[in-house]
Amino acid sequence: MKSDIQLGQSDLRVTPICLGTMTFGEQVNEADAHAIMDRSIERGVNFFDAAEMYSVPAREETCGSTERILGTWFAASPGRREKVILASKVAGPARGMPWLRPAITKEGIIEACEASLKRLQTDVIDVYQIHWPARHVPAFGALYYDPARNKPCASVQEQLEAMATLAEQGKIRAVGLSNETPYGVHEFVRVAEQYGLPRVATVQNPYCLINRSYENGLDETCDRLDVSLLAYSPLGFGLLTGKYDETGLVGDHGRMALYDSMRKQRWGRPEALEASRRYNALAKEHGLTPSQLALAFCYRNWRVASTIIGVTSMAQLDECLDAWNVELSEDLLKAIDAIRWEMRDPAQ
Repeated sequence: MKSDIQLGQSDLRVTPICLGTMTFGEQVNEADAHAIMDRSIERGVNFFDAAEMYSVPAREETCGSTERILGTWFAASPGRREKVILASKVAGPARGMPWLRPAITKEGIIEACEASLKRLQTDVIDVYQIHWPARHVPAFGALYYDPARNKPCASVQEQLEAMATLAEQGKIRAVGLSNETPYGVHEFVRVAEQYGLPRVATVQNPYCLINRSYENGLDETCDRLDVSLLAYSPLGFGLLTGKYDETGLVGDHGRMALYDSMRKQRWGRPEALEASRRYNALAKEHGLTPSQLALAFCYRNWRVASTIIGVTSMAQLDECLDAWNVELSEDLLKAIDAIRWEMRDPAQ
């Protein structure tokens, strides 16, 4: 796997598969996390993604633990950091997490980055992302924009000025967004170009068979503005692996079964499980595993620059990486679209 994907207009080149690390510190202990990162490097992956609020599900006791685990892995071997394009995120306004800052500010972004650098035991974060918008947007399962919920918040210019300060200090190399809308991406690019501030290179949004909402306008925005999609949850929080097809969202394995808070999110909707079962059955009809179908859909999609995979074991990692070799026929892609036409995006 080659590091030949350019992120936006930055000088960063990454592999088309990115190791997501939000399970580290909760479902995955430090030793196993280190082993997973070792194997990822061995198999050619050079792109790792983290966030200050990880691990997930978010808890005050584990906030920052993922970055600390990456930091100990980097520190254990001086050459490791140079092998990785590292992404992390500053949390947006607190969403039921009172241990995080209540709002995004210029000073808060800078302080958060400096704290992340200490936990990560590195001097620079290659892609520093805003985890979710400072302004009110319909996100994480909400469908409708409501202007009545708007309230004062840090402007796009203020947020980019914080990023400019960090870039000038050599603490970040590129800027990214996450859980954004077409308006948000366009406004960040417009303001950056107008005021000579860092231009957004990436947007990290959900993209999978049960949530293709990225295609509802944001794909055109990013294509025309040269902003790269980092697709997260390609397996729909595990629903697209088939492990919940028979039992439903219960049991003693998988985050949707283990954590009640996960089942209350968009991925836990009955409609999402119903749609997943349809896609999983389609995969089997075509001689594929559900995971192969779901991952290949992202891996081979022109909209996706790099797909973020999250794993809890070496076996899962190898399965996700092996799926890189799977290609989907035109007939299979049409069958996928037919299911979407009927069931739409139940995990949006």
